[in-house]
Amino acid sequence: MIPREVFAETLLQFFGPVRKYLEDPSVSEVMINGPNQIFVERKGKLELTDVKFPSREALMAALRNAAQFVGKSLDEQRPILEGRLPDGSRIEAVLPPAAPDGPHVAIRRFFQETLTVERLIGFGALTPDAATALHAFVAAKLNILVAGGTGSGKTSMLNALSSYVPDGERVVVIEDSRELQLQREHVVQLEARPPDPKGRGQVTVRDLFRATLRMRPDRIVVGEIRGGEALDLIQAMTSGHGGCLSTLHATYPRDTLSRLETMAMMSDLQMPLVALRIQLGSAVNLIVQVSRYQDGSRKISHITEVLGFDAERGEYRTRDIFLRRVHGQGPNGEVLSDFPPTGAIPHCIEQLHEHGVDLPPAVYAAAQAVGP
Repeated sequence: MIPREVFAETLLQFFGPVRKYLEDPSVSEVMINGPNQIFVERKGKLELTDVKFPSREALMAALRNAAQFVGKSLDEQRPILEGRLPDGSRIEAVLPPAAPDGPHVAIRRFFQETLTVERLIGFGALTPDAATALHAFVAAKLNILVAGGTGSGKTSMLNALSSYVPDGERVVVIEDSRELQLQREHVVQLEARPPDPKGRGQVTVRDLFRATLRMRPDRIVVGEIRGGEALDLIQAMTSGHGGCLSTLHATYPRDTLSRLETMAMMSDLQMPLVALRIQLGSAVNLIVQVSRYQDGSRKISHITEVLGFDAERGEYRTRDIFLRRVHGQGPNGEVLSDFPPTGAIPHCIEQLHEHGVDLPPAVYAAAQAVGP
């Protein structure tokens, strides 16, 4: 068996044309559009590079080597590769015939240095008051979804929020492909596995979720909700497993709940839709919405409390606790904004007090300024 270090070095040699970008800490993503066009992302903005692969065959050889590393097959019958490189970076590749001008490849960089809450505050992604509020929400075991578009910083935010999980709690993490670097001591990492070329050995996120419920978790963290496991997560949230954390793709808080509902319906659902909506509305307590702005910055745009489902109106009830206000652009094109509390006191305030935590004084001051 080839040692991992040798395999990693060999793989980097196959990816030689882009190796310097895979080792550049300022690059967050490498995008290969066929052998002759390669873009990289720095600080949220795309740059066209002048590097190329010698040929389409050379790029294909690199991808086959990557597929071998993760134990997957890659050919015309299986033209999509999803996996990770030796350093943990995520790779997604689509080959012809599914991508006629391909192969097309996106490599999301894995950073050894985890982004802490303090660093996110320094970047302007959130404020100290918002961080204090999120600390209270996580410590009080609220069920929290981190939502946002592609490349908006959902995983980084979830990693940062994990630092607020109290010491002494057992955290079980379920992922399709391992990306999370939870800042805790007692973490159990579980990873789904696709079937082999003969269709054997598949382990789905839903399989892992069912196993997790018997592993005495204090917290369940699902790296990303993509399908029917949404129903399992909702039912876990409403059956005594508080403090669940997860991410999903959605643009606004209300879209987040609609998307979660749609994905729950992908399962073998055996309940009326209104019953699912009522359960979902009581399961999710908080939505942390992250966005990528025009200047490439990634920030929290909403911290929104979920107040349940209104069956008469047929809609989810939500209320913003913090809301980002954009004021325009600075002289260098940077987005100018602030992220104040709205003046709303969340309904979960008693749950916070029961866990010995509280909201920052700015939230109460804003509530006083707004009035009854």
